Amino acid sequence: MKRSRTYIIFLSVIAALGGLLFGYDTAVISGAEQSLEVYFIDSLGLSKLFQGLTVSSALIGCIAGGLISGMLSDRIGRRNSLIVAAVLFFISALLSSSPEFLFFTKGEPTMGLFIMFNIYRIIGGIGVGLASGLGPLYISETAPAKIRGKLVTLYNLAIIFGMLVVYIINWRIVSGQSMSWINDIGWRYMFASEAIPALLFFGLLFLVPETPRYLVMKNKDKKAMNILEKVNGSEKAAKDIYKNIRQAVDKMDKTKTSIFSYGKMVVSIGLLLAIAQQFVGINVIQYYAPRIFSNMGASTDSSMLQTILIGVVNFIFVLIALLFVEKVGRKRLLLIGSVGMAVGMFGIAALAFVGSMGVGALISILVFVAFYNLSFGPLTWVLASELFPNKIRGQVMALTVAVNWGSNLLVSTTFPTLLEMGAGFTYGLYGLMCVLSFAFVWKLVPETKGKTLEEIEQYWLSKQKKKQTKEIGVKKLSGKKVSW
Repeated sequence: MKRSRTYIIFLSVIAALGGLLFGYDTAVISGAEQSLEVYFIDSLGLSKLFQGLTVSSALIGCIAGGLISGMLSDRIGRRNSLIVAAVLFFISALLSSSPEFLFFTKGEPTMGLFIMFNIYRIIGGIGVGLASGLGPLYISETAPAKIRGKLVTLYNLAIIFGMLVVYIINWRIVSGQSMSWINDIGWRYMFASEAIPALLFFGLLFLVPETPRYLVMKNKDKKAMNILEKVNGSEKAAKDIYKNIRQAVDKMDKTKTSIFSYGKMVVSIGLLLAIAQQFVGINVIQYYAPRIFSNMGASTDSSMLQTILIGVVNFIFVLIALLFVEKVGRKRLLLIGSVGMAVGMFGIAALAFVGSMGVGALISILVFVAFYNLSFGPLTWVLASELFPNKIRGQVMALTVAVNWGSNLLVSTTFPTLLEMGAGFTYGLYGLMCVLSFAFVWKLVPETKGKTLEEIEQYWLSKQKKKQTKEIGVKKLSGKKVSW
């Protein structure tokens, strides 16, 4: 069993590197955002809306990557799709750091250069969209049920670690430098630094196999059994799991299946989780943290250091979530997190209303960040990788990822405009979303800890059959003709 635990951790850590790049790519913009405003927005005389779009342009790619992730992973495999993501990360890192490459003159911003910079960020976003769906999916389809939640949470820990790393790198780049150097050169180093972890991820992916469930779907049963034995530590356990996977795959229709085959509820819960994760306002903090701290009176160096503090809190509380996700359960942690997030965000709103955005506001931000990373941060992806039955997992996971990034785009793009309407109103709005998230989890989200993916599939099947039986009973009572 020791060997099996080591092997699955090895596979999960490599898959989780996609999460590190996910976090790195989405957070690198926080350090560069104010320099990009000077280099592009101010020099070209563009509005705040264009500033929001520049910060959020990668999210357009994230939506596209999310939408194609299911199709691509079903066609070329989970691992090979992650390799594609690694290549996109690398290309985006180099070209975003030097958007003038081939076509423009360095130091002379034009509208064409502004557009090309955003296109290069979108390319990286496609990589993020692929990795955000396929990393948890790879781990979920490979890991044993008893430790699946912990290992998928490891993916989110890697996202947070990626953010922490880039916060530190951004701080080291600007430390002791003049604002003119940062605005001309520093932001380029921030984007270029991502090329190193992208190359590492690309190389290590060639050391991992495809997931057992994907291999069974492609009738490569012998390879699937070999991996299941390594992961589960015994031939008997591997045969039992293989039998369940084979039965589930054999039930799949050969024709294209509707995503509502198991009812609308499972799809709705997945999509609402994806929306809630963004609407609570986390990426307002992640993307605009240095600007928020600058508005609170911090210097450039200090604002970067305070951003690192956010990264440290992120990391600690995702680690706590990893330790407790199998003991406490997904649902309970989501409920606890919703309450804590609401307290933090309403605290920021109250302080903004009275004009006291100092230490109290920093503490409120850290409270919000802590409870987010104890709950919605990691557990949205854990649940998304578990909830959907095999038959529709690829399709619905892709839709969930796309909706998640679309929600992110909406929130982060509108933040500068909302902030002009009033900081207290803006943060209060996000606090209200935290309250609504609590109600949603309480009423609709099921507990999945300790269940195999096939057991969760049976849960949705039974709910769908009960619903159909109830509808038939209503039709009979109404005297209408019943047809199956």
